Amino acid sequence: MSPMKVSLQWLSDYVELNLPVQELAHRLTMCGTEVGGIEERGNGWPGIIVAQIASIDPHPAADSLTVVNVCIPGERITVVSGATNLKAGDRVPFAPVGARLIDAQTGRPTVVEVAQIQGVVSRGVLCSEKELGLSEAHEGVLILPDEAEVGSSLGAVLGDTILDLEVTPNRPDCLGMLGVAREVAAITEGSLTLPDLSYQEEGCDVRDEVQVEILAPDLCPRYSASVVHGITVGPSPSWLQRRLMAAGVRPINNVVDVTNYVMLEYGQPLHAFDYETIHGRRIVVRRATAGESLRTLDGLLRTLSSEMLVIADAKRPVALAGIMGGSETEVTPSTKSVLLESANFSPGSIRQSCRALRLRTEASFRFDKGLPPVTTTAALRRATKLLVEICGGKASRGLWDVFPAPREPMEFKLTPAELCRVLGIDLTVAQIRDVLAGRLGFDCREDGNALRVKSPAYRSDIQISADLVEEVARLVGYDRIPTTTLAGHLPDYPPQPMRRLTERLSDLLVGCGLHEVITYSLIGRRLLNKMMSGRDAEISDGYRLANPMTPDQEMLRMSLLPSLLDCLTNNLRQDEAGPRLFEIGRVYLPRHADLPQERQMLVIGMAGPTWPRQWSRTAAQLDFYDLKGVVEELLDRLELGETRFVQIADQQSFHPGRTTAVYSRDVRLGVMGELHPAVARNFEVRVPVCLAEFDLEELLSVIGERFLRIEPPPRFPAIRRDLALVVPERVPVADLFEAIRQAGGSLLEQVELFDLFRGKELPQGYKSCGIGLVFRSPDHTLIDAEVGQVESCIIQQLQRMTGARLRG
Repeated sequence: MSPMKVSLQWLSDYVELNLPVQELAHRLTMCGTEVGGIEERGNGWPGIIVAQIASIDPHPAADSLTVVNVCIPGERITVVSGATNLKAGDRVPFAPVGARLIDAQTGRPTVVEVAQIQGVVSRGVLCSEKELGLSEAHEGVLILPDEAEVGSSLGAVLGDTILDLEVTPNRPDCLGMLGVAREVAAITEGSLTLPDLSYQEEGCDVRDEVQVEILAPDLCPRYSASVVHGITVGPSPSWLQRRLMAAGVRPINNVVDVTNYVMLEYGQPLHAFDYETIHGRRIVVRRATAGESLRTLDGLLRTLSSEMLVIADAKRPVALAGIMGGSETEVTPSTKSVLLESANFSPGSIRQSCRALRLRTEASFRFDKGLPPVTTTAALRRATKLLVEICGGKASRGLWDVFPAPREPMEFKLTPAELCRVLGIDLTVAQIRDVLAGRLGFDCREDGNALRVKSPAYRSDIQISADLVEEVARLVGYDRIPTTTLAGHLPDYPPQPMRRLTERLSDLLVGCGLHEVITYSLIGRRLLNKMMSGRDAEISDGYRLANPMTPDQEMLRMSLLPSLLDCLTNNLRQDEAGPRLFEIGRVYLPRHADLPQERQMLVIGMAGPTWPRQWSRTAAQLDFYDLKGVVEELLDRLELGETRFVQIADQQSFHPGRTTAVYSRDVRLGVMGELHPAVARNFEVRVPVCLAEFDLEELLSVIGERFLRIEPPPRFPAIRRDLALVVPERVPVADLFEAIRQAGGSLLEQVELFDLFRGKELPQGYKSCGIGLVFRSPDHTLIDAEVGQVESCIIQQLQRMTGARLRG
């Protein structure tokens, strides 16, 4: 939403306001232009009236003060004032004793009292703008228009109602008073009065006084200009200043105020150059040269890039196009001739330049919304006319208007049937035409039982025929659209196995005591470099952003490990119990001349103390087997069936001797192990860090939908048998488990290692493994003979495959 302050006094110049304020605000809101607030100006001035200055005398005891005699009906009052902008005959706001004001020094409300100032009694206050709450200016007394009636309340002269509009981004036309007036005229079915654009032209043709060239038509579709000579720069008339202040704009001088006034009136920003400072009498709209600089009106010297659009003369840039003018060509009190600019600029270019320069202005705010090119010449004529009338200037003949590629308005076909299909209301062609042509000013012609419609050039938001349906709906009234039930068949729920898997994994890992983290999809080179161990080759870059917000977010991540490890180490400094974290997210793997391959991944990380420090427990650190226990629990709950852990030594960033790959049916699901010591040093970690990384697409390909199956608890009891095996040292426990499962068949439910022993009691090169076996049948109670038979097969298989034997 974009804010827009609308003075109803100003608005009444263009359209008759025949509705109460609350009703007008409600109807504007219901038509899509939300009124966020209503401000009544003048209600805070009870007792303050218009007085006329009769005489001004020096203060007998203070050179900086004057004794002012003011007249109100039937009375003459003496006031002591320090203002220097007063003269006899001026009409001013007068606050008598007892009236409430804002104290100009403290900014707080105060009550006027009789005061004796340096021996002279003062019976009131001549008010400045700050004391009335109009602005922060308090250097002088507010001078009222000569037509203000003496003795009338100040509210009758300066009072106004201000609507605070919240304009939607697709309606830049409503960022000007005329656009709002068109809306009000359409709502009330009233007539619209447009400003008079005629003025007397004198002297030379403008084309003989300045040359205009557009070298970047993609960034500047249209550029219009006029020249006015013989102006006198000074304060603006009071009516113009009041209207600017009502809109929240501070008056500066008559030339600048005219450009701001027309911007608020038409929604089209303008800029005035001192004509005599334009070198070569030439205006060139071009891209800046890289490294070129411009000192803007705010006094800052700004370095420009080649993507920025500038307005230049024959030698140098003189303005940032659509954003801010340059200080070397600004209008000063000595300016006698001005070149007035009214142009249209690409909103994308304006946004990019504003972001790069960290500079936002009222002009850039409007260009950012995508103004239509049609408004440039009308706004230019209006501003030129006001410069002639207010500044006493003489306008050169004609206008410069460079418009390389005018666009024909789009035509749309709209039928009552289509309107009924979308809105559910029946309207005739004549009724639709009355709304679009009669109230909104669209160009309509009948074509059988349809309308051919062209939108006005200032309505840049009308892009498809559905926009016309919306226009009819908001003018006819949304309350007329009937409430009906949904028609048609609701689509079937599409299966989302990956989503269900990630939700299941999150639940299981949280149940294991881990905390989920969510990190940014963008990382920086600094974090990637930390992941390198001494033996690693340099980690390649992924997809880099053309305009990163920060060096720490300059490329798409290719792994979740760097971000998780950064989070883990930060938490390690704070968490007494040792952080246990996991993340599920996408990584973006580079592909040649193509978009990245997106893979859904799971990473787990844990480090630090196993539990918080306690007097009854010996301190211990989380290690590989804590992580392995979580992974085994996870895979078991997913009912993955047979899994294998194979030691590997070539996984980047992992410890070469303490890392395993996890397999299921020859599919590599991921890796788990301890962080490489060199990487740990890069992250300044002094305790073992255990990490696991899984490819969820590979995991899903193995388990399918089986992890969603719900089974009842077993009906029959289990039988447990323990084996004490003497095994060659070179045989991993995983090989023992594989041999046991092959021989155990369907009756074997669970295998676990409950003891591991190495000592002199065993032959050299051997170890003792205590393995527990759990047997269960799904349809009957097992007997010892059945279990004994399977147990014998298991022992034989172990001897044959691994050389293991029962410990005697």
